[in-house]
Amino acid sequence: MITKVAAVVSSMLVATSLLAGSGYAKPANQAPQKQKYVIAFKSALPADYETMVTNAGGKVLRAIPELGGLEAESERPDFLSNLSGISGIQAANPELKYKLDEDTAAADGLPVTDIPQDAETYWPYQWDIQRITNNGASYKLETGGTTNPDGTVTHKAVVGVIDTGIDAEHPDLKANFLGGMNFVPAGVDASETGDPNDIKDREGHGTHVAGSIAADGKVKGVGPGLGIRSYRVFAAEGGAPTSWIAAAVVQAANDKVDVINLSLGGYDGIARYTYNGLKYNDVADFLLWKRALQYAVGRNVTVVAAAGNDSLNLNDSHAVVDYMNQTYGYLGLTFKSAVREVPGTLPGVINVSSSNQWSPDKIAFYSNYGSTIDVAAPGGDNGPVYDASRNLDERDFHFRTLSTWPTYLAPYFTSNLTGYALLHGTSMAAPKVAGIAGVIKAAHPEYTPAQVQALIKQTANDLGKPGQDPLFGSGEANIFNALSR
Repeated sequence: MITKVAAVVSSMLVATSLLAGSGYAKPANQAPQKQKYVIAFKSALPADYETMVTNAGGKVLRAIPELGGLEAESERPDFLSNLSGISGIQAANPELKYKLDEDTAAADGLPVTDIPQDAETYWPYQWDIQRITNNGASYKLETGGTTNPDGTVTHKAVVGVIDTGIDAEHPDLKANFLGGMNFVPAGVDASETGDPNDIKDREGHGTHVAGSIAADGKVKGVGPGLGIRSYRVFAAEGGAPTSWIAAAVVQAANDKVDVINLSLGGYDGIARYTYNGLKYNDVADFLLWKRALQYAVGRNVTVVAAAGNDSLNLNDSHAVVDYMNQTYGYLGLTFKSAVREVPGTLPGVINVSSSNQWSPDKIAFYSNYGSTIDVAAPGGDNGPVYDASRNLDERDFHFRTLSTWPTYLAPYFTSNLTGYALLHGTSMAAPKVAGIAGVIKAAHPEYTPAQVQALIKQTANDLGKPGQDPLFGSGEANIFNALSR
């Protein structure tokens, strides 16, 4: 899961330095520096939007005309107040960011060293894919594509992965890779040149997600014939502003992908918060999120999102606000109003919680839950012993999910494998459902996003309490059931 990070500013617009892990950015005691903002116009971008921003004391960094939105920067403390005098602007706020939330306690737990690197297949270790494909039976009905006599693949449906990029030359992914685009600008770090074609995964998360959807090699994805397009919005370190993600959603829709996977999220919902006595909100960010998702769904794209890894009841707005205040209060931040998880809880999105290998009644310990959950999918966890004790030394990584990992990155600490890794999270659950949606579209290209979502929910295996429940939603998604309907 990728969680939100807000670049909060004080009245002096002090610089921000991102903390390790997820959370809101802590202001640094430095001289004023340029701060980034999101601006949402009431309708289409006016012809003179650049002049408007310049006159207010800022500079346009990115325009998203499809959404009536801008990313801008300024070092002036009166920039927001200057924008408030422009009648065409609906909202503007300091831009929020999103940051990878990862398990970094490498010295704890029981690393996996018993999976042989030279095995011809890792299918026996893919409990998650076995379960939602009925042990591969769904492949006989539909894989998402067809293999031609010359070995090339004709893809019947395409999934766009908005994430950290991809290892496009991975042997399990390259046959299904169809290109993509980079949204990380030059200068974020020494490796970033702003090349729109640079979608190299520097972190690993996006490659793991892509493998769960469409790997076809030692590991198998839900749809080993599906096409994959990668939209990179994360650098090796640091966060991705809302505008980068929204622009990637628009580009994926314009590229006519059938499905978008968003293994990321955070807590927005027109949140109001204070920092050092000054009031802020995230209205402009929230508007860009809503508009981007509406744009995609309106172009017949099914959108799937991870529900989040904070063990929160998403129905309980007070609990979410309390969580935000407990987590980020030491930074001087105080949240005052309703905060909701996005993008999963927004209209038109399939919101996915995480099931595990060992229990039909309990979701993974980290997974968010509530009435906004549509379905669950196997995201893995640390096993039943850890679930009972929460002792890090008793984590068993065999219960996580195995998928592709960049071949040029060091083996992930949870195993001895090169090019593959065991991870857990709603980030690993969501792409299973995105893969299911892609395979459904391959079988039924005429289906709308609403029809795809309905079929996934109607054919899910009912886990937990009978019927719809806050842990699993309609149940654990299953592509064999969907194809057999």
